[in-house]
Amino acid sequence: MSRAAIAIHGGAGAIARAALSAEQEQHYLQALRDIVASGQTILAAGGSALDAVTEAVRLLEACPLFNAGKGSVFTHAGTHELDACIMDGITQDAGAVAGVSHIRHPILAARAVLEKSPHVLMIGAGAEQFAMDHGLEPVAADYFSTEARWQQLQRAQAIQQTLLDHDGAAQENAPLDNDRKLGTVGAVAIDSAGHLAAATSTGGMTNKQVGRVGDSPLPGAGCFSNGRVAVSCTGTGETFIRTQAAYDVAALMEYGGLTLPQAADRVIFEKIPALGGSGGLIAIDADGNIALPFNTEGMYRGYGWLGASPVVNIYRGS
Repeated sequence: MSRAAIAIHGGAGAIARAALSAEQEQHYLQALRDIVASGQTILAAGGSALDAVTEAVRLLEACPLFNAGKGSVFTHAGTHELDACIMDGITQDAGAVAGVSHIRHPILAARAVLEKSPHVLMIGAGAEQFAMDHGLEPVAADYFSTEARWQQLQRAQAIQQTLLDHDGAAQENAPLDNDRKLGTVGAVAIDSAGHLAAATSTGGMTNKQVGRVGDSPLPGAGCFSNGRVAVSCTGTGETFIRTQAAYDVAALMEYGGLTLPQAADRVIFEKIPALGGSGGLIAIDADGNIALPFNTEGMYRGYGWLGASPVVNIYRGS
């Protein structure tokens, strides 16, 4: 029987460690630790991998430290457009939403699409209406706003750039340089029955054009799961779309005979950089092996097997 486990990420990016106090670092690490523990609790109770990744991403969306749900970045128009995807490794069924602005938890809307719709991806007002028709809570658009994200938009517009969270100048005294962070959250898990699942959610890019969609809600690009592996990505979304990064990990394992670490490293350290991209991914295979590679200075990440304490890190080499 496979070892039940969960792994999460809160985005990759260049992190100004010198600007991070020990207290601030612990604040971020504790958030990751608590969310991993919540997933472990679900798995320990016999819950499914699908339920574990749903709850982990819902909690990440609820935490304003991360660019998903509450605390999402602003578009060029000063609005929010959120994306999410979830995929069940047993059936390879997937559900996703893109460009939603009034659903508190986009990952729950994606889960509703997976379970209650014949479609895979729904967008905008139609996705929001579908979610509300199935009992999900609507919120005002400003629910997602924070002052830090608004200031981030002002800086991006001042230099007339669309920031992939890693292109801007360093933000003084920020625990994570929010202008250099590849803002996505995600979770992957394997349950006690050996079933896999993956989920990914994001607020997108600061100052992006209204209507832009990245890799996060696209099965195969930012999120993928089958019977062999579950993958959630964070990075320069256009590059992850062009490489079909999440699926490529699975393909390298299935057709190339690579192990999970070999496949994940090939994608993150060779294929993504070859097209000018950066970022990372988290993945779990059917044997409970975990990989968390990233080619940036750091990535918020954590994981835990049943019966073990959560392991959480931010920096490279830690």
